[in-house]
This record gives sequence, structure tokens and C-alpha cells, in this order.
Amino acid sequence: MSAIHNTKAISELPAPHYSSVLPVPNPTHSFWINTIGANPLAKEGSEGDLIFDADVCIIGSGITGVSAAYHLAKNFAGKEGIGLKVAILEARDFCECLIFFKLIKINPPPSFAYRFWCNRSVMISKRRPLGLFSAFKGRNGGHLTPYIFNNFLFRESRYGSEEAKKAHKLEIHTEQEMVNLIKAEGWEKIVDLVSNYRVGLLRTDKEIQTMKADYEAAKAAKADNLEYVEWLSEKKAFELYGSSHQAYRYPGNNVWPLKLVTQLYKLARKLNPDLKLYTNTYVTSISRSSTTSRRWSLSTPRGDVQCSYVIHATNGYASHLLPHMHGPKGIVPTRGQAIALRASASASEITKDAWVAALGWKYWFPRPVHSADDHPLVIVGGGRDESGPGLELYIADDSTVNADIGKALRNYLPPLFPGKYADGREPEMEWTGIMGCTHVGDPFVGPVVDAIQTSDYYKGQYIAAGYTGHGMPRAYACAEVVADMIIAEITGKKWAAPEWFPSHFMTTERL
Repeated sequence: MSAIHNTKAISELPAPHYSSVLPVPNPTHSFWINTIGANPLAKEGSEGDLIFDADVCIIGSGITGVSAAYHLAKNFAGKEGIGLKVAILEARDFCECLIFFKLIKINPPPSFAYRFWCNRSVMISKRRPLGLFSAFKGRNGGHLTPYIFNNFLFRESRYGSEEAKKAHKLEIHTEQEMVNLIKAEGWEKIVDLVSNYRVGLLRTDKEIQTMKADYEAAKAAKADNLEYVEWLSEKKAFELYGSSHQAYRYPGNNVWPLKLVTQLYKLARKLNPDLKLYTNTYVTSISRSSTTSRRWSLSTPRGDVQCSYVIHATNGYASHLLPHMHGPKGIVPTRGQAIALRASASASEITKDAWVAALGWKYWFPRPVHSADDHPLVIVGGGRDESGPGLELYIADDSTVNADIGKALRNYLPPLFPGKYADGREPEMEWTGIMGCTHVGDPFVGPVVDAIQTSDYYKGQYIAAGYTGHGMPRAYACAEVVADMIIAEITGKKWAAPEWFPSHFMTTERL
């Protein structure tokens, strides 16, 4: 999305009076998560006894929470005498709110339901059985592709060129680590890994100028991976894709996030048998532990859990347990929207490439098919720029869709790709979901801090959240950083930031 536009809106829009932001009881339904067999861990740990004591409690079972659990497990695996009891507490089914990028079912509990990406969706027609659909997390579809020059000037103007480069390095690190892990574990087919191009469509002179300025600034700063960028003329774009607009592209990937997170959890559990998952177990509050051996007590309807460390993997709902993160300087719950539209052309004509347009306000990508002659289902999302000045900010109600956005998404592709998308065709599904946006577009990563409290008030609590609709290429690495901070404290070592980690992501730099 346009970083400047989003920042301006968050900064200028009056924040509503604080109230605990909770999921609505009747969210729209997505096909992503409830495809038959897609979520074997859905009810894991939802019955029976709840753990009373843990070293680390992770709130949220999306990619952030499970990535943190994986990195903790990976670090201590095979080390004699060092065991780490880790509990993941999930308010709903496993990964159920895996961001807008995101689920279904649900009579949410009377209190907060946490997740990395909280997306639910609404089925508006059911032309095919769900079992025939492939599915990503509820909204964004698992774009495992880094930005390598997008918004470079915006970050450079705020933080300098080195920080701007690191913001992109983190995304490149995420992509490389996750793709390497998928291939090393043989998960390619299981998680629906698709290696493709990320294509940026440029429809106006402003869009061309903006993207080329970002590219040139990144090039001048000697940013990584720019050698993979290919600029397409109108003629070349038409030859490749059938659209008469300039474009750029570079290699990328898509995955099925829920299945990836499922496999990552299973691997973490294999590395650490003391890792436990408790779904349908929502945290109502966090208070000081009455025990001498633990810092914190997490209250749930199933009982309290005592622990030394807490990781908030909660994204758009962070302010539920951390009220000081409400408002424009914190994490703003923001509603996103998407549709699933059947193409009128074959997969060979549509290609398997993923797209972004309107400076990030629109995106789309085709789902894999069995045959090149099949007409793919195309996920089209974004469109908040069509919703008015509010940009769906401070909206945590995903029980409905925005009609203006829905209309814009329906009408977007037919004129861009004549003959490949039918005018007036209704989508097979439509849904909304809740993201967590920040006024600079970057997440909060690190120890929980509050400007009005002492530095050790939240000692042992950490957060990785606020991905602003761009979590797939960032959440894994941000969780890795938080896990490494906890590991450093446990082992008595000094934490050092990875060379790819931007300091302006740090909570201590932001709050």
C-alpha cells in the first residue's frame, strides 16, 4: 500500500476512545482455513488439563507465535540439561485468525482472540465444493515475497539509507530461510509452494515515477537483490500477460500459510517435546505471579498459567492486553477485504505470477490448478483506498464487507486484462479480516515498553506485531528476533541484533 498515504491517514484520523478490542461473534467466512483437511490441529489442546507452569507463554498460534516457538525449540534442541516448557495459548482453533491474510467457525469467547493475522471470510456463493479449493490464510494469501525497493525513499527519509536497506534485508532473510526450510523438510507440495514472479503493474505516470524513484534510491544505496528486477515496457507486458501497461517484476513465492504454520509447529514439537498447544483458550488478563519462581500469571477461563516470559503474537488485537498500544502511535486494527474470482482464461494464459498494483493498494494471484487448461480461481484483495478517508482504520468488525471496496475489487481486473476476466462476474467468495497497522508501516518488535512505566515494568514480556498487511515476509524473522532475546536472557548472554534487523523496528526506539 502507499506508505505515505497510510501514514497520513493514521496520523490525522482521530483515534476512538479506548475500549478492549475483541473479535465479533459472527465473522465473515473464508474458504482458506476450513477447506477439508486443512487444519488437523484445529482443536489441539482444547480439552483436558491446562498447563499450570511454563517457561514461556506465547499468545497466538499464527506464524509469529509458531515461529517463535520453533526458534526457541531449535536453539535448545539436543542440549543436555536444558529443557524449555513452552505453551502456545490460542483463543480459537489453531491458526484460526491467521491474519487477513486468514478463518471461520466461531462463537468467539467473551474476551480477546489472538492471532498473527486475523482473517475471516464470507462465502457469497458455493459453486464448487470447498474440498476442491486450495486455500491460503484468510486474506492475503501467503505472499512469501520480499519488497526489495518498494517504499525505500519513505524509509530513507525517516531513518537513513542503512535502515532502509535493513528493512528490505529482513524480508529477504525471511524468504530465504522459509523457502530453504520448506525444501529441506520436503514440504513443497504439502504447503503449496509456488515459485513465481511478483509483478508490479504501473498504470499512471505517478506510479511509474514513484516506483522508479524508489528503485534508483535503493540502487544508489547498493541495496540487495536489485539485479533481479526486470522493467517491462507496455509492449513486453502485453506479450507476457495481456495488459497494456508498464510493469516491473522479480522472483517471488506464494505458500499456503495455514499448512506452512502447521508443519512448522509439528517440527517445533519434534525438537521440543515440552512444547504444548492449547486452542480455544483465550487470555483475559496478565498480572504479576504470586509464585516466587515466575514473573507473570496469565488468566484464562480454563485456569491460570504461571510463566517467566510472555510473547504477544497478537497483531491487530495487541491493545486488548496492552492498552497503551491503542491509537496512532500503537497498533491500529484495520479491516481488509478480498474476493475469490474465477478467471475466464486458462491457467496458461493467466500464468502463475502474483501481482501488486496502485502502489500496493491492490493485489491478486491465481491459485494452483491441476491442468494448464483449467480456469484458476484468482484471489483479489486490498482496495482500502476505495473506502474513503478512513481507509477502514479502527474497524475491528469483520462480520460484514464494505460494498464500495467489493465493487472496486470486482471491477478491477476485466479492463486491465481484456478477455481474461468477465465483466459482471460475481466472486465465488468474499470476506474481510482484521490487520494490525502502524503509522510508519513497520512492526513493533522487542520487549514490551510503556513510556509512562518504569523500564522493567513489563520485564519478560515481548511483542512482534503490527505488520500493516505485509506480514508474510516479516513475521517469521521478527519472531526469530524476539525468541533470540529470550534465549539470550535465559543463557546469560548479551543479545546482539542480526545484521539484517532494522533498529527502527525495536519497541525501545518507538515507544
